[in-house]
Amino acid sequence: MNAQAPSTPEVTDHLAGFLKAAGDPLRLQVLQVLGQSSFGVLELCDIMAMKQSGMSHHLKVLAQGGLVEKRREGNSIFYRRRLPQPDSVEGALHSALLDELDEGELNDQVAARLELVQNQRAEQSRAFFARHAEHLDAQQELIADYDQYAEQAAELLLRACPDGQQVLEIGPGDGQFLAELASRFKRVIGLDNAEAMLAVARQAVAKQQNVELILGEWPANASTLPAVDAVVLNMVLHHLPSPATAIRAAARQLNDDGTLLITDLCPHDQHWAHEACGDVWLGFEEVDLVNWAGRAGLELQETQFLALRNGFQVQVRTFRKNGK
Repeated sequence: MNAQAPSTPEVTDHLAGFLKAAGDPLRLQVLQVLGQSSFGVLELCDIMAMKQSGMSHHLKVLAQGGLVEKRREGNSIFYRRRLPQPDSVEGALHSALLDELDEGELNDQVAARLELVQNQRAEQSRAFFARHAEHLDAQQELIADYDQYAEQAAELLLRACPDGQQVLEIGPGDGQFLAELASRFKRVIGLDNAEAMLAVARQAVAKQQNVELILGEWPANASTLPAVDAVVLNMVLHHLPSPATAIRAAARQLNDDGTLLITDLCPHDQHWAHEACGDVWLGFEEVDLVNWAGRAGLELQETQFLALRNGFQVQVRTFRKNGK
C-alpha cells in the first residue's frame, strides 16, 4: 500500500459518510436543487417545504459527506454542491451521482417552489435596474467600466467565432457592446428584463439596422429566440439568480460549434456591491464556471485575466459547444 494512502478504516469511514449523505431521497433532491444555483438555508426551506431545523440537519450531513459546502456572499451564507475531487476515494462515484441527478427531473412540487424562489431573485434584480438605469454607468464604473474589458472580450469572441452570423447578448446594459457586435455579425439580438435599460440601449444602437432589442427574462424566454452562433454574457452573470441555469440555457441556444462568451468578476470581498450595483454574487471561481459550462456540454477555449482595479479583477472566457 502506498505510504501516503489512507488506512482501510479511514477509507471505509470516509465512504460510509459519503454514502450516508447520498442515501436519502430528500438529500438527493437538495443536491438536484443545488445544481441550479447556490441557496441560503431559508431559501432551501421554502423550496423543500420544511422547517429550518430539519434542513440544517440535512445540510450538515451533506457537508460531512463532502457533497455540499458553504460560500459567504456579504453577510449571507449560501450552500452549493461540492465538486467531485478526482483524486479522492469517492471521486468517480461522486461525479457519476451528479451526472445522474442532472439528467433526472425535479419533483414537480419542488420545481414549482424553486421557480418561485428564482422569480423572487429575478424580480429584485429587475426592480434594481428599473430604479437605477439612468445612473448605472457611474455605479458600474466603480467596479469595471466598459473600456476595461470590451476590447479583450470582442477579441476573444471573434477569435473563437470568426464566421458567426447571429449573436445574442443577454443583459446588454447601455448597449455599447451591441454596437460592437453589430459591426461584426449579420444579426444581433439583445435581451433584457428591464424596459428602462432597453431604452438606454436603444439610443446606443439607433443607427444599427441589424440589432433587435427584446424585453424578456433569461432563461425563461429562451424558447422564443432563434438558435445563434454566439451568446454573450458581459458582466451579467453575477446579477442572475441562477448562473448555472443561465449557462445551461445559453448552451442550448447555441448552434453546433457555437461560442459562449463570459466576462465577469473574479471572487472578491466588496460587499457594498450588493446594494450599490445590484450584484447577487461576489464574482466567480474559475472552477465553478468551467464546471457549469462542462456540464452544459461546453468546453473552455480561452481565458484572459484583466488588470486588478479598485479591488476587482475581470475574467474573460470563451467556451465552445461540442458539435459532435
